[in-house]
Amino acid sequence: MTRYVAAIDQGTTSTRCMLFNHRGEPVSAHQLEHRQIYPQPGWVEHDALEIWERTRTVISTALTRAGASAHDIAAVGVTNQRETTVVWNRRTGKPYYNAIVWQDTRTDRICAELARSGGQDRFRARVGLPLATYFSGPKIRWLLENVAGLREAAERGEAIFGNIDTWLIWNLTGGIAGGSHVTDVTNASRTMLMDLEGTAWDDDILADMGIPKSMLPAIRPSSDPALYGYTAPDGPFGGRIPVCGDLGDQQAATVGQTFFEPGQAKNTYGTGCFMILNTGTEIVPSQHGLLTTVCYKLGDSPTVYALEGSIAITGALVQWLRDNLRMIDSAPDIENLARTVEDNGGIYFVPAFSGLYAPYWRDDARGVIVGLTRYINRGHFARATLEATAYQTREVLDAMRQDSGVALQTLKVDGGMVFNDLLMQFQADVLGVPVVRPKVSETTALGAAYAAGLAVDFWKNIDEMRANWGVDKTWEPSPDDTARTKLYAQWKKAVTRTFNWVENDE
Repeated sequence: MTRYVAAIDQGTTSTRCMLFNHRGEPVSAHQLEHRQIYPQPGWVEHDALEIWERTRTVISTALTRAGASAHDIAAVGVTNQRETTVVWNRRTGKPYYNAIVWQDTRTDRICAELARSGGQDRFRARVGLPLATYFSGPKIRWLLENVAGLREAAERGEAIFGNIDTWLIWNLTGGIAGGSHVTDVTNASRTMLMDLEGTAWDDDILADMGIPKSMLPAIRPSSDPALYGYTAPDGPFGGRIPVCGDLGDQQAATVGQTFFEPGQAKNTYGTGCFMILNTGTEIVPSQHGLLTTVCYKLGDSPTVYALEGSIAITGALVQWLRDNLRMIDSAPDIENLARTVEDNGGIYFVPAFSGLYAPYWRDDARGVIVGLTRYINRGHFARATLEATAYQTREVLDAMRQDSGVALQTLKVDGGMVFNDLLMQFQADVLGVPVVRPKVSETTALGAAYAAGLAVDFWKNIDEMRANWGVDKTWEPSPDDTARTKLYAQWKKAVTRTFNWVENDE
């Protein structure tokens, strides 16, 4: 009898496999980091083969830790870092180039060229997205233009594209021996190539981008009773298990929070920060720098849409402090270091390492630290690093209020950074609303499990999943409004100092 659903959570810095029981509780997990490759300033790559090997390892270890085999697993769901682009040979299974990560800015010239006709919002009415280096479409075009022989291979039908979800599902279901070349509507909505209303690839945009349609995966529901396929018996699961759940990581976190009603919102604190507001079956255009995207599609039910505020660098800034500046030994150390000072000492850190995402969408921006004096020490750097996450979240929430007319009463949060009490308290202070962490904070993996389990009736309906949700901790905002007035005003001033750093001819 099946006891668990397996979720593969493939993120920007690591891959994990988690097994969940019917109560939505994690019973086993294993996680491994992979390399971050920086060939040039602004370029970020991953080795897709390394990610697949890490995936195999975390699956087998998670099964071993639970004392489980393929017979114990009802279904497999996948969630992934969105927009990260892989093109590989369907006959050999080998990528033509490293995966180009969502943070990568090398496609700025392609985006500028496309924007010459129609501006940055040239495709927004159809895809909900501005022209920006963030998304997959321009990355595919860059690969076709810069990897020798790739365009010819694509025209022959040998070279195929996928975000990381597609890459993993293809390998899980057999790879070169008949692997399924599929994606779900949430991941397809992040390519800039899918028409939101019809949830199908847009032929006109493909022509404008110069991308052969034959490269693209089939678009399927996020929870699919028809199944994407079965795990290969000789693969890491060691048996045939339905693969039937697929969600981009931020949409997966929304499902994991069981936010199935319009007006519900969450914020995920990971490598970046991503706030999603469920808008139901209505496609809501943004007037304030947000993205209009797909939230999820469960089986034959109508597609559900969302407004999203995307922030490129939050947890990644902590990693930068650890790996590049060596100010801390491990990411959790940042809270203790930040607590050695009473405030930020007057410094503000705007981490526009990949330009600014929501609500600005400025590819010309780069990171700045402002307000430095001889008074500043390591503690102030740590404090300013954490505060940058809270300020950026406030900017996105303000835009979301303007677009939706919904004034959030609480902010529900998830992701690795929500165990930082100092950050969560400051977040509540900057927003002026309570911040709530659920009992299962790793809702990204849980959402992938829910999508897969729902498809095979492991969970009969969304009410069963809602019953699993519970509050772990709440942070109430301080009655002192300094953080949300004076300090936030200084932050907004600091953001303007990042503009126009990269000149067009660079």
